[in-house]
Amino acid sequence: MKNGRISGSLAWMGALGAVATVSCSIPARATPLQDPYGTWTLQGENDAVSTLKGTSDQYYTSGLRANWTSGTDNLPAPIATVNRAILGQGVQRISIGVQQLIFTPHDTQSPVPVAGDRPYSSLLLGTINLINDTDLSRSVFGIQFGVMGPAGLGRQLQNGFHGAIGDTKNLGWHHQLQNQPIFQVQGGRTWRLPLVTAFGISMDMLPSVSGAVGDYRIYGDVADTVRIGQGLNSDFGTPTIGPGTDGTDAYVLSRPIAWYAFGGVEGQAVAYDASLQGNTARSNSLHVDKKWDVGEFHAGVAVMWHGMRLSYSQVWQTQQFETARSGLFNYGSLALSVKF
Repeated sequence: MKNGRISGSLAWMGALGAVATVSCSIPARATPLQDPYGTWTLQGENDAVSTLKGTSDQYYTSGLRANWTSGTDNLPAPIATVNRAILGQGVQRISIGVQQLIFTPHDTQSPVPVAGDRPYSSLLLGTINLINDTDLSRSVFGIQFGVMGPAGLGRQLQNGFHGAIGDTKNLGWHHQLQNQPIFQVQGGRTWRLPLVTAFGISMDMLPSVSGAVGDYRIYGDVADTVRIGQGLNSDFGTPTIGPGTDGTDAYVLSRPIAWYAFGGVEGQAVAYDASLQGNTARSNSLHVDKKWDVGEFHAGVAVMWHGMRLSYSQVWQTQQFETARSGLFNYGSLALSVKF
């Protein structure tokens, strides 16, 4: 185990605990909106869906997610008790999902690792989140568990897809990070703050705090999003697969058609990232030097109608490690949710 990583981890455990204590101490009235239906979500993120040239198939190159979120206030009694004990009073849900993330270097045609380039890695993770809504806030607490390494099936998915479409396969996957069990504890809160309504169009703001502790990533995250549209009280924003407040698939339509455009900023303080710094228990693992401060800019649209929500986000991200060769890295995120 690497001593520098351990000391950074302990420091950030205390910081994230303080963030959770402060965010959960702010009272909010429980919302009367109820939703008896479960929500199924499919989401894909890819650097090929990009507004800038030259970012395809490098760094965070692909994310896939399938998720189910329960209806409101129908949790088994023991789970409802845990939800209330951790997150307080509010309308309760539970969210269960699986996701895969693929990371590759800048030079994907070199069969051997290039010094200073990001190592190949893939993660296959399960997620369980407790969700607690009030009129003006959504709180989330949960766990992620799974594996990073060849068992994450990144090589099979990426090179299999490239072969199917006649594209060039990436050549360095046999040097990917080794199998490592992943266990994360994560949590966050988003506040919904109405700003103004005029001529039937509303504007609000969604400040949020979140963080995670585990052997994949240890980080704290602060974000803010501004939205303009109709039916803004239908949800708490759109999800992304990466760091930030998880569990935002749940929505309740407050009008026949709800829609909004949004833009936001996000800042992460990163104490540890195994996909950059290498396998936690292997001193000779491939690695690069992470940056502790990472910023993101988000912009996109969401539309809800007939029980469905379709959203698209474009994300611009500052460099995650010292020797990254790109400026602002960017990727697209498309999500479809349907109620049953």
